[in-house]
Amino acid sequence: MALTPAAAEKILADNFAPWVLDLGLTVDSVDGREAVLRLPWSDRLAREGGGLSGQALMAAADTATVIAVSAARGGFVPMTTVQQSTSFQRAVLGADVLVRARLTKLGRRMAFADITMTAEGTAEPAAHATAVYALLG
Repeated sequence: MALTPAAAEKILADNFAPWVLDLGLTVDSVDGREAVLRLPWSDRLAREGGGLSGQALMAAADTATVIAVSAARGGFVPMTTVQQSTSFQRAVLGADVLVRARLTKLGRRMAFADITMTAEGTAEPAAHATAVYALLG
């Protein structure tokens, strides 16, 4: 069964810590083994110098991966992050970030993802991450 953006929004609301929900993430799209979330710009998430903080971007990448796994599995299953590596390529200033998580491999117990974070209105990534998840259920 395909996961709808509305169902993905419910997964966000039901399964994430309040501080993650405070990021204001919304689901732009889900499709098979991919999810695109929007991290809205907020001065509260900016670091010294005005750029969006790396911590916010890493949390958004992690969250988008959960939604991508849920899309591929047809709904939420218990899972946990095993590894995440993030490279920051350019500052995000005053723009929403589109966080595209794409599963590169989905097994019975493990999932692997590639995540690209791009400031809205630009073509060049602001950050790139890879993640590995253990599927617990």
